[in-house]
Amino acid sequence: MDSGPSVRLTDPRALRAYAHPTRMALVALLRRDGPQTATQAAQAIGESVASCSFHLRQMAKYGLVEAAAVRGREKPWRATAMFTELDSSGTDPVATAAAQAVALSAAEHYFALMARWVQAQPGEPDEWREAAQFGDTMLYLTAAELADLGGRLRDALQPYLGRLGDPALRPADTRLVTVLTMAFPERPAADPQRPAADPQRPAEGRG
Repeated sequence: MDSGPSVRLTDPRALRAYAHPTRMALVALLRRDGPQTATQAAQAIGESVASCSFHLRQMAKYGLVEAAAVRGREKPWRATAMFTELDSSGTDPVATAAAQAVALSAAEHYFALMARWVQAQPGEPDEWREAAQFGDTMLYLTAAELADLGGRLRDALQPYLGRLGDPALRPADTRLVTVLTMAFPERPAADPQRPAADPQRPAEGRG
């Protein structure tokens, strides 16, 4: 895949256009499997050809997808970037609300993926059940440390990204894996940062 690394969405109209679940599914498909016609995409995500064609045209208006090289009479579409960055500056309330809609739609999609894995896990081979990562870690970090941690996590994934666009790079036993990177403050900044109670000591006032 020769698309760029990321596309940054700041226009509220573009953000709202991307928030639709079908459009997110189409972009994910194009990033994963490369150029697709509306007919191919419809078969892959279970939507009608007319619906996929409409959504692809709408996303093209905002630079999320574009027409790929024509193959005979076919008109495939390709993703313009491998990743989507949202405007998180918070300076424009309209853009902020639109970005939140995208993030919430993505969160619902991630939850569905995780739920599907949890349901399928008992029937998976031992090696894949043991290899899968499912858990959380709480840390006390500064904003700079959190940003640094995110960068190091992205760097750790970098060696494997080329396999998305080039099947020849994939070992025979690979499977498509979703890696979720979510790290965020547990409490809003306005909340008092009270230290957690020591689990080894009884709370004050107990006899």
